[in-house]
Amino acid sequence: MDIYNTNTLINEQTGNLAFKLSSFEDDCQFCSLNRFNYYSLIWIKEGSGTAQIDFAEFDFTAGTLFALAPYQPFVLNEKEKLEGVVLNFHPDFFCIHKHHEQVACNGVLFNNIYSPPYFCVDDGTRREFEMILSQMKSEVQKADLAQYELLVSYLKIFLITASRAKAKQQPESLQDTPDEKEPFILQKLKDLIETHFKSIHSAGEYADMLNISPKALAKITKNHFNKTMTNLISERIVIEAKRELYLTDKSVKEIAFDLGYDDEHYFSRFFKNNADISPKMYRDTVGFARAMA
Repeated sequence: MDIYNTNTLINEQTGNLAFKLSSFEDDCQFCSLNRFNYYSLIWIKEGSGTAQIDFAEFDFTAGTLFALAPYQPFVLNEKEKLEGVVLNFHPDFFCIHKHHEQVACNGVLFNNIYSPPYFCVDDGTRREFEMILSQMKSEVQKADLAQYELLVSYLKIFLITASRAKAKQQPESLQDTPDEKEPFILQKLKDLIETHFKSIHSAGEYADMLNISPKALAKITKNHFNKTMTNLISERIVIEAKRELYLTDKSVKEIAFDLGYDDEHYFSRFFKNNADISPKMYRDTVGFARAMA
């Protein structure tokens, strides 16, 4: 591994990583399965490869920025040598849920089951990123007065810039389809999932509500989301569970019941199978009602 220009802040209360900015030039920096307990923004400046994230696989080239939430599993398999920048921050350093109205990145960059967790950085955005990252690097090395507040401000600007860039690209994903009916079905499907994911966990029931066959629905979700219907439902449930574990002091049993699971142990197994970590461990390592303070 060859990581250089690493700038890290540690949370003195927990001993965990709070903020980290690093450059990388490495043959296998992310080639094994990664699940971090903090947010990761990985900007691929040079190289290409294949990314495996959650249940899907994507090809990527130079200029791609990946946005990954805590414990979101990912592997980057390079075809051409990768070089780039990584920006990590823990939810205790900056909570995207608490500051959603300020940065609007939750549901755009992070925690969007309908959109790939990456976008292509154009020349204008690249210049803005370079300027912000330079300011971050300078500030993280100072340990000066109000360092935390200034770094959070730079992080907000970076997230807003990235969210705007990705939002401009999102509408394109539904346009190049030969079936004019499919964009309507996709939007209807999103609305149904957002309305019913806590109570309806069966792919077949969503197909019934859309008046199409389960096979037709499976084809649509595979073509447009590169996921199965079961994957979409599971991811949406896990995202909500993570949000509740972090933002509230509800017990795992209460969260399970709110998400349509009468059996706490069954829900815990479901969560661990999808997040590769137990609900308790997620709360212990990512946070517990700290965002409400």
